Amino acid sequence: MTTKIGVLGCTGRMGKAIITQILKTENCELAGGTVRPKSPFLGADIGEALDMHTLNMTTTADSEAVVQASDVVIDFTRPQAAEEHLQLSTQHQTPIVVGTTGLGKDQRQKLVNAAAKVPVLFSPNMSIGVTLLTSIVQQLAATLDNNFDIEVVDTHHRDKLDAPSGTAIALGRAAAAGRGVTLEDAACRCRTGRRNPGDIGFSAVRGGNIPGDSKVLFAGDHEVIEISHRALDKGVFASGAVKAALWVCTQKPGLYNMRDVLGQG
Repeated sequence: MTTKIGVLGCTGRMGKAIITQILKTENCELAGGTVRPKSPFLGADIGEALDMHTLNMTTTADSEAVVQASDVVIDFTRPQAAEEHLQLSTQHQTPIVVGTTGLGKDQRQKLVNAAAKVPVLFSPNMSIGVTLLTSIVQQLAATLDNNFDIEVVDTHHRDKLDAPSGTAIALGRAAAAGRGVTLEDAACRCRTGRRNPGDIGFSAVRGGNIPGDSKVLFAGDHEVIEISHRALDKGVFASGAVKAALWVCTQKPGLYNMRDVLGQG
């Protein structure tokens, strides 16, 4: 059985990587790809727009048409567009994978609302390695006391819009869960002066064309534990996104994440 996957935001950095992954994944088919209404790529052949071979399928600004034509859609757009895509997904009963970061509180609630009616998988990082890293961070935070300071160091390319990244926030939430606190109470995103006990700190570095480096430090008085993940290519996120899409379209309505895909939920 072939699964038809639509890509919402198909000409972005992640869009190209995801389409490349779909085309080389067995029993997968590209159902369509969207761009912004004012995109210079609107109406172009998707393959040619991405400097690939011709695919005989043109880009469209009609998100509803792509959602309708798909068994599952993958969204790597922007928060405002993701809201519309969640609504369309619910309306047409199309499972959706959301990798869009920078979602606000209201937008995250819309994820929950949509998940009551359709399978929704949300993850700010689709990498299998980062998913495992998140689990390890939670375990370490639960084991180590507040004598160990926690700092999440987030390094991405110069064009990354959000800081800290969605991945960094997910790692911070895992650390907070391990300590039995909320990230909102423990996060320190802009520090001046001395560190407060129990802070979960964030440091964001932006430069070059770095796909994504994530590091978490547990710094004690006499020892430091450092765990990290380095993405060498965006293909690692695309591979996880397609894996997530194939998984979520077989699920009942609900809000899922990559830990569920790996059987760790």
